Amino acid sequence: MKRSTKSFHTRAVHAGATGNEHGAVTPPIYQTSTFKFESAEHGAACFAGKADGYIYTRMANPTVEALETALAELEGGAGAQACASGMAAIHTVMATFAKAGGHIVCGESVYGPVTSLLQGPLAQLGVRATFVDSSDTAAVAAAMEKDTTLVHVETPGNPTLVVTDLAAVAKIAHDHGAKMSVDNTFLTPVLQRPLDHGVDVVVHSLTKFLNGHADVVGGVIISKTEEDRVRMRKALNLFGGVLPPFESYLVLRGVRTLALRMERHCESALKVAKWLESREDVDWVRFPWLESHPQHELSRRQSSGGGGVISFELAGGLEAGRRLMNTVHLCQLAVSLGGVETLIQHPASMTHAGMTAELRRQAGISDGLVRISVGIEEADDVIADLETALDRIAAGQDAPALAGDS
Repeated sequence: MKRSTKSFHTRAVHAGATGNEHGAVTPPIYQTSTFKFESAEHGAACFAGKADGYIYTRMANPTVEALETALAELEGGAGAQACASGMAAIHTVMATFAKAGGHIVCGESVYGPVTSLLQGPLAQLGVRATFVDSSDTAAVAAAMEKDTTLVHVETPGNPTLVVTDLAAVAKIAHDHGAKMSVDNTFLTPVLQRPLDHGVDVVVHSLTKFLNGHADVVGGVIISKTEEDRVRMRKALNLFGGVLPPFESYLVLRGVRTLALRMERHCESALKVAKWLESREDVDWVRFPWLESHPQHELSRRQSSGGGGVISFELAGGLEAGRRLMNTVHLCQLAVSLGGVETLIQHPASMTHAGMTAELRRQAGISDGLVRISVGIEEADDVIADLETALDRIAAGQDAPALAGDS
């Protein structure tokens, strides 16, 4: 797809906006499961791919296509497929490129259910997987086998925020005849475009920053080539994990403000991260835009912002982390991320609980690690909430009662 010369802000506002018979500025919702044909001959031609026309919403829908067009344009891909969840997107990619007896290399620091997918259903179908620290290109190269078909990473990693050299790992994958897919959920195309670095496929959880309002579950696959787009479309159509029209409309609405929201997320998260780093009761902080981050320079080279997610560990370990989450008020204890509200969670007992303790340790997910997704509230208010909670923990005080508690 030829990239527009317009700025990202402008493209985010207008991408996917298609003409309609009434001149509506906002793309309409085609809330229908099926479409009627002009004639029997037209229907037959549509099924044969010899005529334009919609058939059934699982296969294609104008509202869903508007979102897919927008996201493909913003990532610079040949096309996109909107999926019912981020996991539906990742499953489709892995199942498309995997083969029985074949091999997949996967980053250690990825969304927990991705690990479970590879160790469970795909393993039962004869797909082998090796998990590596994808920030170590030598480790990725060493993990490659003659029958490796896919390298999948998330960068920054979830939840450790390790950063992978996209161009270097893509070259390793291609030198071995494999494809490379990247989960770009944490940074979005506003801050990072993996396809520009040689990656073949990008996936997102639409649930997170792209939608941005914590009211949709969805995913998307963006392919660099038309050949891969067609393969993904066929696979998703058969798997059936497609995004409905109404959810597509909501995500497209969120994309219109994506660039503005990401600016605020980045600004506030950096301020919160620097404040956390100044606390003596915080052992370490991971945020790509902090100079203390191990891959800070790499992050600066291949992305234009640090995103909105921070990982850190308190000196008191698991118990201190648990007490923090029970003491904050503005920061809400919930899984997910990327919404306008600040969320805080404990990966070892929540998002990554499905991983074995050994695999969590191998991936750098300590029992006391806390992940915070900084929203678009005033950063000083988020800091004040954390400061109050940490001061109470240091003083050995219990969590204060919320207004209305009995």
